[in-house]
Amino acid sequence: MLLYFHSGIVRQFMRCHLRTPFISTAFYSTSQSLLSAEDKTIVEEITRIINDHPYPDVPLEPTLLNHISPSDLSSTFVENVLGSLFAAHANGVKAYEFFKFTLRYSGIPPTADAFEKTLHILTRMRYFEKAWELMEEISSLDSSMLTLKSMSIVLSKIAKFQTYEDTLEAFERMERSIFVGRKFGTDEFNVLLRVFCTQRQMKEAKSVFNKMYHRFPSNTKTMNILLLGFRESGDITSVELFYHEMVKRGFKPNGITYNIRIDAYCKRGCLGDGLRLLHEMQSVNQLPTLETVTTLIHGAGIAKNVTKAWELFNELPSRNLIPDVGAYNAMISVLVRCRDIESAVILMNHMEEKHITPDGLTYHTLFYGLMKSKGIEGVTSLYQKMTENKFVPKTRTVVMLMKFFCGNDHVDLGLKLWEYLMEKGCCPHDHALALLVTGLCARGRVEEGFECAKQMLSRGRHMSEPVFHMLQRFLQESGEVDKLRDLDEAIRKLTSVYSPSKGHALGLSVALS
Repeated sequence: MLLYFHSGIVRQFMRCHLRTPFISTAFYSTSQSLLSAEDKTIVEEITRIINDHPYPDVPLEPTLLNHISPSDLSSTFVENVLGSLFAAHANGVKAYEFFKFTLRYSGIPPTADAFEKTLHILTRMRYFEKAWELMEEISSLDSSMLTLKSMSIVLSKIAKFQTYEDTLEAFERMERSIFVGRKFGTDEFNVLLRVFCTQRQMKEAKSVFNKMYHRFPSNTKTMNILLLGFRESGDITSVELFYHEMVKRGFKPNGITYNIRIDAYCKRGCLGDGLRLLHEMQSVNQLPTLETVTTLIHGAGIAKNVTKAWELFNELPSRNLIPDVGAYNAMISVLVRCRDIESAVILMNHMEEKHITPDGLTYHTLFYGLMKSKGIEGVTSLYQKMTENKFVPKTRTVVMLMKFFCGNDHVDLGLKLWEYLMEKGCCPHDHALALLVTGLCARGRVEEGFECAKQMLSRGRHMSEPVFHMLQRFLQESGEVDKLRDLDEAIRKLTSVYSPSKGHALGLSVALS
């Protein structure tokens, strides 16, 4: 499971390659813009209100007006509410309604960040028509907000959920009717290539390259994107062959090129080759960045060389590099991998002493290590610390904790986690609901499982078909037919407004008598 922390480097880099110099962002988690404690509380409260609101049964705008003064709608406030809605897995249409509310009442133009977060929330839930509607509105309002990042957000989700042809058609539609007046060039072409490489669709990426390279001249970034795509295949030979091909074509390798190659070797446990490339890049005056060394630290962990990992971590200051949360996360993951959980906990405390706030990845790594070594006592201790800090874990951490709690006869802790997330305005993933409902029903606590399912549906999120069938069986066996009807009605009402995806519950196939 810990391998995720390294393979995630590439996926997260591919999402932010247009604005960051390198690839080690897997060791980082997105956080709110700097806010005072009071402002954070307000953002959390508004997020909870939006998530709990029974839209579309009741219009959202009057509720927002009751709780938000238009004069308080600053850019920072709007961005942070949308960021919290994204982290809370709020229904995309609710987030869109909030964004439109800010357009009507704020008196200031929206920021690109707010627009992009809204796009991301919509496309993540596959509300592509709403996403196109939003882009068209922004195109007429302020086309400068239509950035390469917004293009990437939409194309990435279309490539993930739809076909190759749909993705190309979307790219052409953007050029034709969204990014009006903008001449598409190499940067836009790189976004399209990056989309397919992100999804590990190298066949499609090569097809796009061969189809369009005559129209869009390639640059070093183009080659790096393709190199990174080959790295995703896990075949070091392919990476090196393409690297030599790009050099042969006259492209000069830069720091990113070396970092991709280092990452490829480190992921395969070839730390020696990664260190060789570190020396090679220094010899050609390509200075290693913090992200370069962070990747090597994690590579040392994969090679089970904790001594080298500590050496790389401790020499950061001598390289004029200041350790950040990503570097600490990498070192913590090395210690957890090498089963030195005590040192990992000490290092987390050390980073807090340095005023470096632990993020979602820090908690996830330590929870995983504590589950394997300290059991329930270690996990609950860190869980208590997390909740005292009012930190909301990421989806995969929630699912991991729920599985651990419910699978080890601590379903009450799973229920407390669910309640904590509800209080924070977060709507957990349907996999977390499935684990909790299974644990509750197995212990005869069907009514509590039913209430959790109703909470999720009322927040505009679909439940999975297996969970519904499980509740259907238990409710029928206990004679709670009215509750089953309530659940069926809630599902059908939600389905009429928000189209379900494959695997989501559609309600009862046969009406109850």
